[in-house]
Amino acid sequence: MRLEKCWFCSSTIYPGHGITFVRNDATIFRFCRSKCHANFKLKRNPRKLRWTKAYRKLAGKELAQDTTFELERKRNRPERYNRELLCATMKGMKAITEIRKKRQDRFYDTRMQKARKQTRESEKKSLLKDIHLVKAPESLLKDKQQDLLLEKVAAEPVATVEQMDVQE
Repeated sequence: MRLEKCWFCSSTIYPGHGITFVRNDATIFRFCRSKCHANFKLKRNPRKLRWTKAYRKLAGKELAQDTTFELERKRNRPERYNRELLCATMKGMKAITEIRKKRQDRFYDTRMQKARKQTRESEKKSLLKDIHLVKAPESLLKDKQQDLLLEKVAAEPVATVEQMDVQE
Protein backbone atom coordinates (compact mmCIF):
# COMPACT_ATOMS: atom_id res chain seq x y z
CA MET A 1 0.00 0.00 0.00
CA ARG A 2 1.55 3.26 -1.11
CA LEU A 3 0.70 6.40 0.85
CA GLU A 4 1.19 9.60 -1.08
CA LYS A 5 1.59 13.14 0.26
CA CYS A 6 -0.66 16.02 -0.73
CA TRP A 7 1.28 18.56 -2.77
CA PHE A 8 -0.50 21.47 -1.12
CA CYS A 9 -0.96 20.64 2.57
CA SER A 10 1.44 17.67 2.95
CA SER A 11 -1.13 15.38 4.56
CA THR A 12 -1.24 11.68 3.70
CA ILE A 13 -3.38 10.46 0.82
CA TYR A 14 -4.60 6.90 1.17
CA PRO A 15 -5.23 4.68 -1.88
CA GLY A 16 -8.49 5.50 -3.64
CA HIS A 17 -8.66 8.99 -2.18
CA GLY A 18 -7.73 12.41 -3.45
CA ILE A 19 -7.34 14.10 -6.82
CA THR A 20 -4.44 13.79 -9.23
CA PHE A 21 -3.64 16.67 -11.57
CA VAL A 22 -1.11 16.24 -14.38
CA ARG A 23 0.21 19.41 -15.96
CA ASN A 24 1.19 19.71 -19.66
CA ASP A 25 4.86 19.28 -18.75
CA ALA A 26 3.99 15.87 -17.16
CA THR A 27 4.38 17.14 -13.59
CA ILE A 28 2.10 15.20 -11.24
CA PHE A 29 0.32 16.99 -8.41
CA ARG A 30 -1.65 14.94 -5.88
CA PHE A 31 -4.22 16.55 -3.61
CA CYS A 32 -5.90 15.05 -0.56
CA ARG A 33 -9.22 16.87 -0.96
CA SER A 34 -10.99 19.44 -3.09
CA LYS A 35 -9.98 22.23 -0.69
CA CYS A 36 -6.31 21.74 -1.59
CA HIS A 37 -7.09 21.33 -5.30
CA ALA A 38 -9.17 24.53 -5.38
CA ASN A 39 -6.46 26.52 -3.58
CA PHE A 40 -3.88 25.19 -6.05
CA LYS A 41 -6.05 26.27 -9.00
CA LEU A 42 -6.41 29.70 -7.40
CA LYS A 43 -2.58 29.86 -7.34
CA ARG A 44 -2.41 30.33 -3.58
CA ASN A 45 0.87 29.88 -1.78
CA PRO A 46 0.74 27.02 0.76
CA ARG A 47 3.31 28.81 2.94
CA LYS A 48 0.87 31.68 3.50
CA LEU A 49 -2.17 29.60 4.50
CA ARG A 50 -2.20 28.89 8.22
CA TRP A 51 -3.65 25.36 8.00
CA THR A 52 -0.90 23.86 5.82
CA LYS A 53 2.19 22.02 7.05
CA ALA A 54 4.41 24.38 5.05
CA TYR A 55 3.11 27.37 7.04
CA ARG A 56 3.44 25.57 10.37
CA LYS A 57 7.05 24.61 9.66
CA LEU A 58 7.93 28.06 8.39
CA ALA A 59 6.34 29.75 11.42
CA GLY A 60 8.25 27.45 13.80
CA LYS A 61 5.17 25.66 15.08
CA GLU A 62 6.37 22.21 13.98
CA LEU A 63 9.72 20.50 13.70
CA ALA A 64 11.28 21.55 10.43
CA GLN A 65 14.39 19.38 10.39
CA ASP A 66 14.75 16.02 12.03
CA THR A 67 16.64 12.85 11.14
CA THR A 68 13.43 10.80 11.26
CA PHE A 69 12.12 12.67 8.20
CA GLU A 70 15.04 11.38 6.11
CA LEU A 71 14.26 7.80 7.09
CA GLU A 72 10.66 8.29 5.98
CA ARG A 73 11.83 9.45 2.55
CA LYS A 74 14.11 6.44 2.20
CA ARG A 75 11.44 3.85 2.96
CA ASN A 76 9.08 5.23 0.31
CA ARG A 77 11.02 3.43 -2.43
CA PRO A 78 9.75 0.00 -3.54
CA GLU A 79 12.05 -2.88 -2.54
CA ARG A 80 12.17 -6.58 -3.40
CA TYR A 81 10.28 -8.64 -0.80
CA ASN A 82 12.45 -10.08 1.96
CA ARG A 83 10.77 -11.34 5.13
CA GLU A 84 13.69 -10.52 7.46
CA LEU A 85 14.08 -7.05 5.98
CA LEU A 86 10.33 -6.50 6.33
CA CYS A 87 10.37 -7.49 10.03
CA ALA A 88 13.36 -5.24 10.72
CA THR A 89 11.70 -2.38 8.84
CA MET A 90 8.45 -2.73 10.80
CA LYS A 91 10.34 -2.68 14.13
CA GLY A 92 12.34 0.33 12.94
CA MET A 93 9.19 2.17 11.86
CA LYS A 94 7.64 1.69 15.31
CA ALA A 95 10.81 2.91 17.02
CA ILE A 96 11.02 5.91 14.69
CA THR A 97 7.41 6.92 15.36
CA GLU A 98 8.04 6.75 19.12
CA ILE A 99 11.20 8.84 18.80
CA ARG A 100 9.42 11.39 16.59
CA LYS A 101 6.51 11.63 19.04
CA LYS A 102 8.88 12.30 21.96
CA ARG A 103 10.80 14.92 19.98
CA GLN A 104 7.60 16.67 18.91
CA ASP A 105 6.35 16.72 22.50
CA ARG A 106 9.66 18.17 23.69
CA PHE A 107 9.58 20.78 20.90
CA TYR A 108 6.02 21.76 21.84
CA ASP A 109 6.88 22.04 25.54
CA THR A 110 9.86 24.33 24.88
CA ARG A 111 7.76 26.44 22.52
CA MET A 112 4.94 26.78 25.05
CA GLN A 113 7.18 27.70 28.02
CA LYS A 114 7.21 31.33 26.98
CA ALA A 115 3.43 31.37 26.60
CA ARG A 116 2.99 29.84 30.06
CA LYS A 117 5.13 32.59 31.61
CA GLN A 118 3.11 35.27 29.85
CA THR A 119 -0.20 33.79 30.97
CA ARG A 120 1.02 33.52 34.57
CA GLU A 121 2.12 37.17 34.56
CA SER A 122 -1.18 38.33 33.09
CA GLU A 123 -3.10 36.24 35.66
CA LYS A 124 -1.06 37.76 38.50
CA LYS A 125 -1.75 41.27 37.20
CA SER A 126 -5.47 40.63 36.92
CA LEU A 127 -5.52 39.09 40.41
CA LEU A 128 -3.74 42.10 41.92
CA LYS A 129 -6.07 44.44 40.05
CA ASP A 130 -9.22 42.64 41.19
CA ILE A 131 -8.07 41.61 44.68
CA HIS A 132 -11.02 43.46 46.18
CA LEU A 133 -13.29 40.77 44.73
CA VAL A 134 -11.39 38.02 46.55
CA LYS A 135 -10.51 39.58 49.91
CA ALA A 136 -12.81 41.31 52.39
CA PRO A 137 -12.45 45.12 52.59
CA GLU A 138 -11.36 45.02 56.25
CA SER A 139 -8.46 42.69 55.54
CA LEU A 140 -7.42 44.93 52.64
CA LEU A 141 -7.25 47.90 55.03
CA LYS A 142 -5.10 45.88 57.46
CA ASP A 143 -2.77 44.90 54.64
CA LYS A 144 -2.42 48.54 53.57
CA GLN A 145 -1.63 49.61 57.14
CA GLN A 146 1.02 46.89 57.45
CA ASP A 147 2.55 47.96 54.13
CA LEU A 148 2.72 51.58 55.35
CA LEU A 149 4.44 50.49 58.58
CA LEU A 150 6.97 48.44 56.64
CA GLU A 151 7.70 51.42 54.37
CA LYS A 152 8.25 53.71 57.39
CA VAL A 153 10.61 51.21 58.99
CA ALA A 154 12.51 50.79 55.74
CA ALA A 155 12.77 54.58 55.30
CA GLU A 156 14.28 55.19 58.75
CA PRO A 157 18.07 55.37 58.76
CA VAL A 158 19.74 52.40 60.40
CA ALA A 159 22.46 53.23 62.93
CA THR A 160 25.74 51.46 62.28
CA VAL A 161 28.01 50.04 65.00
CA GLU A 162 30.49 52.93 64.55
CA GLN A 163 27.78 55.53 65.11
CA MET A 164 26.65 53.74 68.29
CA ASP A 165 30.23 53.79 69.62
CA VAL A 166 30.46 57.50 68.94
CA GLN A 167 27.20 58.21 70.82
CA GLU A 168 28.38 56.39 73.96
